[in-house]
Amino acid sequence: MATTIDGAAAPAIEAPRSPQRRPVRTKARTNFELYAWLFMRVSGILLVFLVLGHLFIMNILDGGVQRIGFGFVAGRWASPFWRTWDLLMLVLAELHGSNGLRTVINDYAERPQTRFWLKMLLYVSAFLVISLGSLVIFTFDPNIS
Repeated sequence: MATTIDGAAAPAIEAPRSPQRRPVRTKARTNFELYAWLFMRVSGILLVFLVLGHLFIMNILDGGVQRIGFGFVAGRWASPFWRTWDLLMLVLAELHGSNGLRTVINDYAERPQTRFWLKMLLYVSAFLVISLGSLVIFTFDPNIS
């Protein structure tokens, strides 16, 4: 036992713990969470531009909300530019929101089975919203009688 300067006995230091062995992974590790984090930042910036542009054009420019009707939408969607704009806004908003909710589910759902079913419900609903929204954008017919 070592002694200190004043002659008192120094406390014994325990031996360090042996390192814990990590379980062997059979699957290759991916960077999905990194890409999901990066997607949230990029899609958020794009959505700010797309949504503010949409609000400015639809609500402020050329007379405001009063002019919006079936004819306005038909004229707007006659251009591939505006269909692409609206489709991009739909897909990015749905994926951005779904990714955020996926993170919330991962954080707060404690049981793996609950987490699995909540995420399956999320993925199915996101797929349905994107599919039906895309169907409306691509099959819109201004000549409905």
